Parts: sequence; structure tokens; C-alpha cells
Amino acid sequence: MRKICLFVLITFLFSACGSDEDARIIFDSVTADKEVKLSNEENSPSCTVHLQIQYATEENGHKADAINSVIQERLLNMVDLSMQEAVDSFANGYTSSYVHNFLPLYNQDRADESKRSWYEYHYIITSETQGGRKNTTVLIADIDYYEGGAHGISQRYLLNFNNETGVLLNLQDIFVPGYEDRLNAILLQSLCEKVGVEDIHDLHQNGYLFSMDMFPSDNFIINEETITFHYNPYEIASYDKGSTDLTLSLTDLQEILRPEYVP
Repeated sequence: MRKICLFVLITFLFSACGSDEDARIIFDSVTADKEVKLSNEENSPSCTVHLQIQYATEENGHKADAINSVIQERLLNMVDLSMQEAVDSFANGYTSSYVHNFLPLYNQDRADESKRSWYEYHYIITSETQGGRKNTTVLIADIDYYEGGAHGISQRYLLNFNNETGVLLNLQDIFVPGYEDRLNAILLQSLCEKVGVEDIHDLHQNGYLFSMDMFPSDNFIINEETITFHYNPYEIASYDKGSTDLTLSLTDLQEILRPEYVP
């Protein structure tokens, strides 16, 4: 009897370790760098593209296709390419469009040196991965670009993947149906506390939620004890406020969480 019990125990432990090993996502990185001048002038304005994007390797099996399809679509607006083909295609297309669209305008403005900086374009994506709540991996992508105007734009995209299936985790996977009103109220209170004001009228006075209602961002990271919602510039505040992070305790959200996410 002892031998049988010992065999069962060893088999269980081996299977558990194996499942933990299988429930991982192995990532690698691809890059693309391209710079083109807008004209033949020596001091011509230019467009620079730098892409460094994490992707799921073939070692992940079927999960890789699911993960990489989401990454390509969300970050590059590409589909059905290898990741290297996708970043190369994006870099080539972006720089070609730059020359095609802005060379005629630059030809009109080139005598005005004060306008030269308007045509110095760049588009940069960098990314990394980290573990989220048990059995999830988060891809964090930071995008910085300048396409004329008063200032550049910085954005962050957070993509949470299920380690076993490679499926992208959405808010509907975490919260029970009908969660919206309660979550919005909690987020609104969290924003008031962060800004140091009493209510939404004070938030308006401070440049927040001036033309929109509170909403849960699709950019989030869920950890063992908290969930952080990331809002990019302009999403809930004026540009000068930058990005906004609101971190909520999962304990405070128990009534609207699906059972598997209750701490």
C-alpha cells in the first residue's frame, strides 16, 4: 500500500510541475530600424522608425498564433504575417507614407527654417513582458511618436494573455455581468482620491473627465492583490496631466469579480 501511495504522490507532483512548465509563454524579440530623408537636401528633415516588439515563439505551439495575431493587430495594424515581416512592413509603409504625404508640403515650407521641425517625424515602439496574476503574462508596449503639431504622443498598451491558451484576457473575463456601474463608481472615487478632490465637479476644474464619463480602461494589469487601470493622455484628462494609473484592491472588488479572481 505504501508503494502505491508513494507512486501516486510522485506522479501527482511530476504532473503538477509539468503543467506549470507547460503553462508558460516563451517570448523573443524582433526589431526594425529605418530612417528616410524627406528630400535630397543634406539637412533634410527625416522620419525615424524604431520597433522592438516581443512575440511568442514557435515553442509555444498553437498559443503562439493566438498571441501574435493580437500583438500584430493591436500594435501594428497587421494580420497574417510573421512578426519580422510585420515590423518590416510597418516600418517600410510608415516611412513611404511620410515621404509621399509630406514632401509636397515641405517643398512649400522649406524656405521657412522655423517650420523645419514640423517635419521631423519619429515612431518608436518598445516592449517587455512580465508575470501577472497566476497563469497570466502581460505584454507592456510603449509607443512614442511625433507627427507634426505642438508635441509628440506617448501611449502604453497592456495585453494580458492566458498562459495555457494564449487567449487575450478582457474585462468580461474578470468581472461578472453587470459590473460596469459599480466599477465605474469605485474608479471615480479612486480618481478623486488621487487628484485630492471631493467630487466630479472638482475633477472637471482640474482637467479630468471634462467631456467623458468614468470608464474602466482596457489597458490593465491584474496581479495577485490588485488591478491597475492605465489611461493614456487625453483618455480621461487633458494632455498636460499625462497618463493616469488607478490601482484598486481586488478585495474591494469581490462582489463584482468572477470567483477565480477573488483573492
